[in-house]
Amino acid sequence: MAIRVYKPTTPGRRNASVNLHVEVTKREPEKSLLRPLKKKGGRNNQGKITVRGRGGGHKRRYRAIDFKRTKDGIDGTVIGIEYDPNRSCHIALIEYADGDRRYILAPVGLEPGMTVTSSADAIEPNVGCCMPLAHIPTGLTVHAIEFEPGRGAALCRSAGAGARLTNKEGRYATLVLPSGEIRQVLTTCRATLGQVGNTDHQLVKLGKAGRNRWLGRRPKTRGMAKSHHEHPLGGGEGRSKGGRTPASASGTKSKGGRTRPRGKSSDARILRRRKSKRYGQLKL
Repeated sequence: MAIRVYKPTTPGRRNASVNLHVEVTKREPEKSLLRPLKKKGGRNNQGKITVRGRGGGHKRRYRAIDFKRTKDGIDGTVIGIEYDPNRSCHIALIEYADGDRRYILAPVGLEPGMTVTSSADAIEPNVGCCMPLAHIPTGLTVHAIEFEPGRGAALCRSAGAGARLTNKEGRYATLVLPSGEIRQVLTTCRATLGQVGNTDHQLVKLGKAGRNRWLGRRPKTRGMAKSHHEHPLGGGEGRSKGGRTPASASGTKSKGGRTRPRGKSSDARILRRRKSKRYGQLKL
């Protein structure tokens, strides 16, 4: 079992569970692919807090991930599957025939000793192989999908994520995303075969506040508990929401409100939004 639940020996352990990371086979990271990662505490380049509730946490080093997969025509051998503290999924260390080593996101079923390939043309659709959507058979699950050709993977990069390629028509391919959104992407955009690994990540329960602090997440005060000049929901005699919709301290709607900017060029390629009032939830 990948998720372990311990006996409730303490209040914090009572509701906690631990991911055993049974897929991980390599414990030490590749030193040549490590980069320094400076903590920002949710602050921008002016020192102003733009994201609340960030700070502290364990020291980490960034693993340089190959999201573009441009090493075409060269077979790569999987050396091992590693834990990455910077993301929810695991990563795989690949060594190519020319000796170059790179990290990729580890999909379900990828094991040490297997061979992965990236190409601009059609190749065998094996797990971990990367190619343009134009050459991927319809009906397969893909991840690490590009929004724009050559820009690098942007869609379906978290643990357990995967989009289904349902149709290809003209210059565009139709994808069903994990959120239920159906959108079109250029067939020249690259994608990787398979579903992102570490699917048990969402089943983990932290159990205590300390584990959140280890991850760099600070406690957040409810808006209703603040003063009127600190939060839109604050102030008043006793508890009062003020008759307005839930929002953040800056006034951004936090429950069901539209936060996506209007007029984005990619909106024209969304065939069905993830929240559709007309058709309800998509049934796959």
